[in-house]
Amino acid sequence: MQRRGAGLGWPRRQQQQPPPPAVGPRAAAMAPPSGGVPPGLGGRAACALLLFCYLNVVPSLGRQTSLTTSVTPKAEQSMAYKDFIYFTVVEGNVRNVSEVSVEYLCSQPCVVNLEAVVSSEFRSSIPVYKKRWKNEKHLHTSRTQIVHVRFPSIMVYRDDYFIRHSISVSAVILRAWITHRYSGGDLNVKWEDNLLHAVAKNYTLLKTVPPFERPFKDHQVCLEWNMDYIWNLRANKIPQCPLESDVVTLLGFLYASSGENTGIVKKFPRFHNRELEATRRQRIDYPVFTVSLWLYLLHYCKASLCGILYFVDSNEMYGTPSVFLTEEGHLHIQMHLVKGEDLAVKTKFTMPLKEWFRLDLSFNGGQVIVVATSLGQDLKSYHNQTISFREDFYYNDTAGYFIIGGSRYVTGIEGFFGPLKYYRLHTLHPAQILNPLLEKQLADRIKLYYERCAEVQEIVSVYMSTVQQGGGRPEALPRNQNESVLEVGGRIFEKAVKRLSSVDGLHQISSVVPFLMDSSCCGYHKASYYLAVFYETGLSVPQDQLQGMLYSLVGGQGSERLSSMNLGYKHYQGVDNYPLDWELSYAYYSNIATKTPLDQHTLQGDQAYVETIRLKDEETLKVQTKEDGDVFMWLKHEATRGNAAAQQRLAQMLFWGQQGVAKNPEAAIEWYAKGALETEDPALIYDYAIVLFKGQGVKKNRRLALELMKKAASKGLHQAVNGLGWYYHKFKKNYAKAAKYWLKAEEMGNPDASYNLGVLHLDGIFPGIPERNQTLAGEYFHKAAQGGHIEGTLWCSLYYITGNLETFPRDPEKAVVWAKHVAEKNGYLGHVIRKGLNAYLEGSWHEALLYYVLAAETGIEVSQTNLAHICEERPDLAKRYLSVNCVWRYYNFSVFQIGAPSFAYLKMGDLYYYGHQNQSQDLELSVQMYAQAALDGDSQGFFNLALLIEEGAIIPHHILDFLEIDPTIHSTNISILQELYERCWSQSSEESFSPCSLAWLYLHLRLIWGAVLHSALIYFLGTFLLSVLIAWTVQYFQSVSASGSRPTPARASSDPTAPTTSPAVTPAADASAQDQPTVTNNTEP
Repeated sequence: MQRRGAGLGWPRRQQQQPPPPAVGPRAAAMAPPSGGVPPGLGGRAACALLLFCYLNVVPSLGRQTSLTTSVTPKAEQSMAYKDFIYFTVVEGNVRNVSEVSVEYLCSQPCVVNLEAVVSSEFRSSIPVYKKRWKNEKHLHTSRTQIVHVRFPSIMVYRDDYFIRHSISVSAVILRAWITHRYSGGDLNVKWEDNLLHAVAKNYTLLKTVPPFERPFKDHQVCLEWNMDYIWNLRANKIPQCPLESDVVTLLGFLYASSGENTGIVKKFPRFHNRELEATRRQRIDYPVFTVSLWLYLLHYCKASLCGILYFVDSNEMYGTPSVFLTEEGHLHIQMHLVKGEDLAVKTKFTMPLKEWFRLDLSFNGGQVIVVATSLGQDLKSYHNQTISFREDFYYNDTAGYFIIGGSRYVTGIEGFFGPLKYYRLHTLHPAQILNPLLEKQLADRIKLYYERCAEVQEIVSVYMSTVQQGGGRPEALPRNQNESVLEVGGRIFEKAVKRLSSVDGLHQISSVVPFLMDSSCCGYHKASYYLAVFYETGLSVPQDQLQGMLYSLVGGQGSERLSSMNLGYKHYQGVDNYPLDWELSYAYYSNIATKTPLDQHTLQGDQAYVETIRLKDEETLKVQTKEDGDVFMWLKHEATRGNAAAQQRLAQMLFWGQQGVAKNPEAAIEWYAKGALETEDPALIYDYAIVLFKGQGVKKNRRLALELMKKAASKGLHQAVNGLGWYYHKFKKNYAKAAKYWLKAEEMGNPDASYNLGVLHLDGIFPGIPERNQTLAGEYFHKAAQGGHIEGTLWCSLYYITGNLETFPRDPEKAVVWAKHVAEKNGYLGHVIRKGLNAYLEGSWHEALLYYVLAAETGIEVSQTNLAHICEERPDLAKRYLSVNCVWRYYNFSVFQIGAPSFAYLKMGDLYYYGHQNQSQDLELSVQMYAQAALDGDSQGFFNLALLIEEGAIIPHHILDFLEIDPTIHSTNISILQELYERCWSQSSEESFSPCSLAWLYLHLRLIWGAVLHSALIYFLGTFLLSVLIAWTVQYFQSVSASGSRPTPARASSDPTAPTTSPAVTPAADASAQDQPTVTNNTEP
């Protein structure tokens, strides 16, 4: 389906040269009428000059003046008296009521005029006070009149409960003049016309007071006590304008532009600062801004135009500014005019190739564009050009979005973007612009890389020419030079990979790297991705992050799918020294996401279906097979016997290359045909009908395909109902009938039908609705995306990144997530994952580690956890060949992914709990990991949390809220333990006793035992302490009585039965009655 966009010539007219000189609306607005005064200056640069002309004098800033300008008509020059007027202000500051003494003399009946005019930063010449009076009797006599000039409260008082927004004024002019009644001056004449006939005039400047130095106004009103109290809390607080700059860094890191229809989308918000926002709005028809960006061009544009930086408005049309590169290397600069048309110009000079240069564009006043280019780090001047116009540009940088590079409307440049700065509200000379090439070392390596590769390509071209002239083998002869160099690079890469796939392949990496470098230089960028991974992870080579970035960027520029996914993932997470930038991540992911549905329908290439197979899942590993495997042979046997389910599964495995079976569309179609013609299974009938419609691996047969599709639809298969709608849309152009079938299929839950209905609304061909409806189309696309539809997901990600639809508020992170989801279904990534899985099943550890590292670095979660598992199984292999901490790195990467498995959270919790190599122990992060595993329904997560509490750890309240455990109900550790063990037991999969159930039982036994033991202990301690107290008391009284009597010699008692003194012992019953046993929460006896 062709999409209409904001392409040149649609629907606006474009011009290559400026129109002939003409006075446009801007010029007309700035040229005052003869003898008149412009109605308002609007805060522009000409304000001061026009004000000077308006007053005919140069004001003495901040000082009062009594100079009088006397104007005497020619007819009255012979008179002895001259008219004059001057005044005195009692206080020079602006007050609510300012007393002004006006002294004047009239030679004829006259009208005296007094006016106060105010100017602010955004508006000028605003009259706030006016007064007139006549003088007809007292002529030729100097007279004085006192006038009380009253100014608005918002100019003289601070904000309060009634004055919500006081204004800040920059100038207050008090002016007075005299006009003769019979020479054009009258009370009924307008003030502007009256001033033109003045015979004498005077002015003075009043000193303004900043808003927060003004007094509060006494409103003579009593507020309610609560309102008065609230206001007093705010009264002395001076609000501050938000610190905000008009300088925006659109790009801070290098971006590899592949010359395709993808790019970086940026959107400017409105300013939070009121002054800046007011300035921006005022300059919508008078743009003043500067753009500065770094570029490294590999080639000029292969199409008519290639995108550099351009604005797309809310109507999906080009706006101001739009900068493109032409086939000849010139800049094509396009502007949208106030009158609704477009205007385009082309620079006289061309851009340099294979050289870093800075491009600066300054728009000054909407009619002048200055273009400057500077070469290298020292910014050596290259070319400058100034372009003048007689038209006014329309510029609203918030009513749309900017695109750096390509889009669905135009392809991008082939090369690299460097830092890009945008000055939204002012223009700068190139020498004043601060936009250095920050990644200098990386930029230098890119330049050196292409210089070296030019030499390699030249050597290969000479060699291939020699082979041609020497009568080489026909199959070895190239079709053209570019294809020959690429073919040589592919052959070098195949030989290198063959060595890497040997038993000791990882040991061969260091010797294979030079071959991969040559292959990369020949344009075969699979080699570039291999080199990027080797250097970033230190896989059998010294770790070099900068070199890894180089080859990753080179691969991304060459549109290598895995390199682009690697760049997208690194910017999405902000890891490995890549800055976090969701818009930049989206540019890479969207490129591969757009190619994924096309790749899936391509029967050639090294592709395989992306399957989520975890190496910890032994049951899934058992069903992996090959063409000679037991599972495949059993399915083939059942399919031959007419088992429809076996036929369908076998055909799917062969068509998509699933479950370890090599992709074989021809064999798959045979099984589709056999099942469709021999059985009544609707799914097989539908699949074979689609194959016949598209001619994939078989000759097209539209008649038979339609019969089969109708047959499958009659059996209630919603895919077939959608297929009938597709038939009437594509072949019959019967949109009414297509919509009928699609609405029916959508009701049955078919996501393809939802997408197709969205396309009808997007193209404006839905029956009964003649116009395009992007909002309704977006709703259908979103519904299709939720059902797993790839194209629907792509449209939703586009809407989220642009934010041009109200139903899709701008959300760059969500846009990246959706584009990443589609990109990770790419068949080329599936091929790498399948090779790693096959190597693992065969016990080829070197090859398995290699391919899982390659897959994991693209950011796909299943490969990251599988690689960490391999490193756990073979720590010796990981330690020997990888410079990174394999287990920590890839488990840590995986837990930040959407849909990470619970065992990854458990593993990271263990690593944080015990500490791992350079990582110290962190119980807080350990608790978070276990809690996430528990939330995913893993009983081990609850069990580990309970063990941490047993060891004395404290679970933070936000974690308890995360687990939906109410701290008010479970206020003690014992209560929390009981809840965790109960949840652990309920989530456990064991039918009999599990560790969770045993732990729960053990906890309750400890509580019972502790209660019993604690009661006996209290009884014993109480009895013992009471006995000691009684014994001490008796001993004390004995010592007191002995000290009070005279000592006598001891004498043996004659009565052997005399009782001896013994301490009284409180009965056990009494002791127990005094000290009742208490139940405690302590788990220890």
